[in-house]
Amino acid sequence: MSTALNSASWRHHGYITEPNVDDYLYSLLPPREEVLSEMEAEATRNKIPIVGPVVASFFRQLVIMTGAKAVFEMGSAIGYSTIWWARAVGEGGRVHYTDSDATNVEKARRYFERAGVAGRITIHRGDAIELLSEQKEPFDIVFNDIDKDDYPRVLRLVSPHLKKGGLFVTDNVLWSARVVQKNPDATTKAIQEFNRQLYKSPEFDTTILPVRDGVAVAIKK
Repeated sequence: MSTALNSASWRHHGYITEPNVDDYLYSLLPPREEVLSEMEAEATRNKIPIVGPVVASFFRQLVIMTGAKAVFEMGSAIGYSTIWWARAVGEGGRVHYTDSDATNVEKARRYFERAGVAGRITIHRGDAIELLSEQKEPFDIVFNDIDKDDYPRVLRLVSPHLKKGGLFVTDNVLWSARVVQKNPDATTKAIQEFNRQLYKSPEFDTTILPVRDGVAVAIKK
């Protein structure tokens, strides 16, 4: 297992499971290609939030299981998960990358070229919520990983932009276990509200998976 991926170096991104269990899960993963390994190292070195290969592998499985071809990613940073989505949707698939930071956008663009998936990715620079609201065609998957305070806003917006049977996937929904605090801060309260409303929504069938920092998968009914 790469030293860039041990539990100590990744703990600033949040863990739910016991660190030794995370180490074990990472130890089972096959080696990633050079570009992904470099991105993992950069994320660790510069404290850039990425989902990591355990969660990204799960995303790939979601695409394979559903046959998804159109993915909209809200909050893409340097494009790590974008590459996994793009590889999974295959030829003819399309992934929409969004980020408001110009440096992230340029880094991601270079990584996409190196990974050989640039032709499957549409790059948007700007506010992910506004960008999603502008889309005319519904998606097979919408992945939500923006600022956590905005999670409730995303939930109010997302349903019309998903096909029936499409997936609404959200990262960091357990927020390093802070969601169980009795006196949470404002960001944690936003995630708690998002989780409550997502489970209560008549439009979605939802499960939260306690992997890494918690991943919610909701199917549009």
